[in-house]
Amino acid sequence: MKRKLAAGNWKMNGTRAALAELEKIAAAHPEAAVDILICPPYQLLAQAADIAAGSPVAIGGQDCHNEASGAHTGDISAAMLVDTGATAVIVGHSERREDHNETSALVREKARSAIEAGLTAIICLGESEAQRDAANTLDIIAGQLATSVPDITTGANTVIAYEPVWAIGTGKTPTTEQIDEVHDFIRARLIRRFGEAEGSAIRLLYGGSVKPGNAAEIFATDNVDGALVGGASLKAEDFSPIIKALEATA
Repeated sequence: MKRKLAAGNWKMNGTRAALAELEKIAAAHPEAAVDILICPPYQLLAQAADIAAGSPVAIGGQDCHNEASGAHTGDISAAMLVDTGATAVIVGHSERREDHNETSALVREKARSAIEAGLTAIICLGESEAQRDAANTLDIIAGQLATSVPDITTGANTVIAYEPVWAIGTGKTPTTEQIDEVHDFIRARLIRRFGEAEGSAIRLLYGGSVKPGNAAEIFATDNVDGALVGGASLKAEDFSPIIKALEATA
């Protein structure tokens, strides 16, 4: 049975002082019933991996280049992430797609590079508010799934995170019916492409204004195997209740 996953994306937040929160998270969940992942900014990765060593908390990156090495100033490769102690990486987050004009084709290549380096690729999908209002959500998700997810995807090397763009950091959250519709759609598409066993094994996370107050309701939804959490993962006092709510469904 696949273990559920509580993943925290610190985004461009955190200096060395923030590692105290990682220590608190690890101490609060010494024998977690779910997988826990923290993705801090790059300069904290190696230190975070050292702090998390021996605990149930794993460390991941927030992005990687699609090439293994080369003249790409300011970028980081999947192999470099592995060298810091990271075991996973987020690719295709809406903020990367929007701020850096990343296409689904590029996201697929980043995911492929991550998987080939031995990382778990967390591939993000999601529609904008305008696309939701135009009733285009499932068409958008279908296109992103088809183009962002590489053929080498398995339940062991890939996680899919549905993050409606209009819910990220806004305080807005889809209804459980809306989450259920999209997650069921994603699951069906994965099974159609990769087969029943592999398509069912790929974990599906929900992300977008997940908080201690709404986590239990979200996690009770079918085909939600965890969460990709932004701001609420920065503090142990906010992230730990989310982890506990997920453990209650494990």
